[in-house]
Amino acid sequence: MIRALWPLIVLALLAGGMPPGSAGAQEQPRYGGELIFPVPSEPPSYDGHREGTFGTVHPLAPAYNTLLRIEPTDRTGTRPVPDLAESWTISPDAMTYTFKLRQGVRFHDGSPMTSRDVKASYDKIISPPAGVISFRKGAYQAVEAVEAPDPQTVLFRLKWPAASFLVSLASPFNWIYKADILAKDMRWYETNVMGTGPFKFVEHVKGSHLVGRKNPDYWDKGKPYLDGYRAIFITASSAQVAAIRGERGHIQFRGFTPSERDSLVQALGSKITVQESPWDCLSLVAINHERKPFDDKRVRRALTLALDRYEASKNLSRIAVVRDVAGIQVPGTTWATPPQELEKLAGYGRDIAKARAEARRLLREAGVPEGFAFTFKNRGIPMPYEPVGIWLIDQWRQIGLNAKMETVEASAMVSVLRRGDFDVASDAQCSFVVEPDIDVQKFQSVGVSDNNYSRYKDAVLDELFLKQARAVDPEERKRHLRAFEKRLLDEETHYIYTLQWHRIVPHNAKVRGWTITPSHFLNQQLDAVWLAE
Repeated sequence: MIRALWPLIVLALLAGGMPPGSAGAQEQPRYGGELIFPVPSEPPSYDGHREGTFGTVHPLAPAYNTLLRIEPTDRTGTRPVPDLAESWTISPDAMTYTFKLRQGVRFHDGSPMTSRDVKASYDKIISPPAGVISFRKGAYQAVEAVEAPDPQTVLFRLKWPAASFLVSLASPFNWIYKADILAKDMRWYETNVMGTGPFKFVEHVKGSHLVGRKNPDYWDKGKPYLDGYRAIFITASSAQVAAIRGERGHIQFRGFTPSERDSLVQALGSKITVQESPWDCLSLVAINHERKPFDDKRVRRALTLALDRYEASKNLSRIAVVRDVAGIQVPGTTWATPPQELEKLAGYGRDIAKARAEARRLLREAGVPEGFAFTFKNRGIPMPYEPVGIWLIDQWRQIGLNAKMETVEASAMVSVLRRGDFDVASDAQCSFVVEPDIDVQKFQSVGVSDNNYSRYKDAVLDELFLKQARAVDPEERKRHLRAFEKRLLDEETHYIYTLQWHRIVPHNAKVRGWTITPSHFLNQQLDAVWLAE
């Protein structure tokens, strides 16, 4: 069965189309039905500005809109288009962006949405008050001010031209909140849901499900097509696959492994559709610089030198969603470091015996004894955290370190990282678009970035980030990015990069109007999704 079907699926994917049984251009969307999708993690909070996880965006994005969004049918996931903004203009000096908002947009409580709400939302994202976390504030250092000169106009004034600015405004987490609510309680949205989106929040039963129902007064007339959706929280990969196989769930938006894909194709045949894409997501190791001996860069460097990334790429890619050896950008894309240059960084050389000998020397020099024990805290999502975690433990043992893995429930892991309650921990860099400003902003110093979990301050790294962000010439920007990468991964080893992920989404062929991209955060408003009979 697999051999018979798989060539057709691959050909369809390469053509940018869909396998047999999927939507054609001539099909008219059908109204009705409830989309059911497993989600491997529950939301740590309901506030998209605070969070960076699919556990928040998958079940809750349908309740909200953003100023701009990434074009839902763009498989590259790079083209910003209007959402709440109807149109925009950019000043000749590229220092002022003016957005005209749609008329007639209302929040779910019936109140009108105006520029005041957009300004309040972006002020919270860019300059959060004390005690309020903003996951993405480091991406908006170019913003001087956000202004609302009239109810339908929003202005962003910049300190310097920023080529990535429009794309950054299309973040699927930058939900527009109600200004009156934020004025009373800046943290209200952490525990409540109320937006302008195509679906209204109904209920969240922890450990079970989250339900949304069609917004009958949605501003984009004729949408949504679905009557509603149900996110069901299932941690185990096998149970997620079983839900799709048993047609108790339509789609898991994050992705499955190659073997899980093949088992679904074999079991369901023409009832399954497969979409695949490069994935702007990779597994990281956060190293707590506030804990000894990890405050010593020799120890951190030893941890990365121990890793045989190339062997892992061959073996782990057979059983997990990880695949490519990567630096700070998705391999093969515009800003990615060429493989021959990447091999010059610590931990990326081909001679693993030489690298591990150097790792042992550095540990001795730093006074770390043979058999030194520490705990590696791992996120409680089996794929790919479990196989990557097991691999890391094995690699570190080969340089004389005795690491023990402790698995932390997924929604609680964010709090563990933010508190710094760990020695070494799993982390991930998953972006909504392949763009350096977005992909590497988290690695700026604590205080500049609220999601730098290694907890370091590095003025040199911060300056390199700003240099690459301001560079107009592509070659100049590449030079700054290479210097940023070398300092982050080699000279200081603030973080450890492991392997880039590869996204595979097999879903029920009844699901139409959804296109895969390199980001599992995109296309989650569900306004264009419909179910065929």
